[in-house]
Amino acid sequence: MKALDEIIGRRYPEVMGRIEELKGKNGRNTEDILLKTDVLKDSPALEVLSEFYGVEKIESIPEDDIDYELIKQFPISFAKKFRILPINKNNGTLKVVFAPPQELYALDEIRSRFNCSLETYIALERVLNDSINRVYEQGKDVGSEDINEGSGLSEMEFTEPQDLIEAEDEAPIIKFINTLLFQAVREHASDIHIECFEKEVLVRFRKDGILHDVTKVPKTVQSSVISRVKIMSELDIAERRKPQDGSIRLKIGGRDIDVRVSTVPTSWGESVVMRLLYRSSVLMSFEQLGLEGKKLETVESLTQRPHGIILVTGPTGSGKTTSLYAALQRINLPDKKIITIEDPVEYQIQGINQIQVNTRVDLTFANGLRSILRQDPDVILVGEIRDRETADISMNASLTGHLVFSTLHTNDSVSAVTRLADMGVEPFLIASTLSAVVAQRLVRILCARCKEQYVPIDEELSRIGLAREACPEGRIYRAKGCPECMETGFSGRIAIFEILIIDDQLKNTILTHPDSATLKEKALRNGLVTLRMDGADKVASGITSIDEVLRVTEEELAES
Repeated sequence: MKALDEIIGRRYPEVMGRIEELKGKNGRNTEDILLKTDVLKDSPALEVLSEFYGVEKIESIPEDDIDYELIKQFPISFAKKFRILPINKNNGTLKVVFAPPQELYALDEIRSRFNCSLETYIALERVLNDSINRVYEQGKDVGSEDINEGSGLSEMEFTEPQDLIEAEDEAPIIKFINTLLFQAVREHASDIHIECFEKEVLVRFRKDGILHDVTKVPKTVQSSVISRVKIMSELDIAERRKPQDGSIRLKIGGRDIDVRVSTVPTSWGESVVMRLLYRSSVLMSFEQLGLEGKKLETVESLTQRPHGIILVTGPTGSGKTTSLYAALQRINLPDKKIITIEDPVEYQIQGINQIQVNTRVDLTFANGLRSILRQDPDVILVGEIRDRETADISMNASLTGHLVFSTLHTNDSVSAVTRLADMGVEPFLIASTLSAVVAQRLVRILCARCKEQYVPIDEELSRIGLAREACPEGRIYRAKGCPECMETGFSGRIAIFEILIIDDQLKNTILTHPDSATLKEKALRNGLVTLRMDGADKVASGITSIDEVLRVTEEELAES
């Protein structure tokens, strides 16, 4: 084996200074630094490690190459612990893929177990873990016959497995809930809805903001299914008359998942909603959210202001929290003290002091905000401005030299100003403290594999104000559907934005107690790019479709 430092120095000498610096700070070795920091990106890092270990690299592991009969002889616990996966066996040679760092005796163990020579390849740990989870998930499904068999089960406490994929389920109800959670994660669902009706229990997933039916559960096991969810989320299974809220922390397929659970009584039983929060994916950059060009520059400059209030508006599920976290990540530096008060704290961020609202001890947004101000913060995030008291304290905080981020439930950016006025906040206070309002929505991204190019008619383009000249060759894309996107035509979501900067002209207008229409007219004359306009740009770029933009900007179209 060649020395790792020697290989990096020859291939990428520009990063050696950074590696030496990290070694001096925390005593890590070069391989650890390469794997756990971003000194080299994925592909270059894999090239270096491939040469270091003296084996070929592999970027992805095709499912078609995997021998599932061979996998049955290989425990998942061993695969995960040693980051190694057998692929297939041919002519007495076993092909295996491993991820560094690797204990070489693990390869000897496999060679001895299968009594053959090895053909080894190296992959990134992320790629290998995805393959391990996908491979061992095969066959772990549940049908309605399993549920029917469990109709006589009694309620009992169960210990959660470390990873649901590895769970050896003891009962059909447990297996059903575990499979439901795993399927939701696999399909990138944001919510699981369990809804009770007269003759059946319906299970639905919300994916990319749209609800889809998944399965139906016999009415006979309704109580068992709901009780199982309650046990997992530490709720009172005997209380069925009032709403309850709880949470579950799980590891599914190697991913850490927080599940927020809500139950409410309905005519035919309790309705359960489980919201899945993917801790590893919430911290996104502005670019990943969909900001680019002039809008990205505008938001970047807003986050660098020393004081003022920046509001993010939109309905529930429009990505407001993710946008605020992206802003905090951008300014999360050693020279700034950042404190948040949230309900709930959805994700823990290193270096930021986060406070959970707790009404039982009178820790409200307003009371928590008062205490925060005595902590000498530079930046404050208030989860939501719900009343005049919270609004007044937030605005006074900005007057005393703090940068304040918060959210408000309004349909567009200009409505935030009138909403604050409706709360009873004085117009002079709004004008002197409000720096900007960012309204946003999430639109679904067209599936890259099956999106269909076509020539739109003039009526389609006019509905979102898109000029034909703005479309490459006068063409745009629409959804089609394929197995990859589960026939929806879409895969993933991206945000569209409307950024209202409160300049001197708008400040003067706010002082005259304007209505939303007057304020919007003024903002449009000043160059406001509305949600629909931003959506039109993304249609022209081939990111989404006209129908999708119309779906999420319906209110704006109605107003115009």
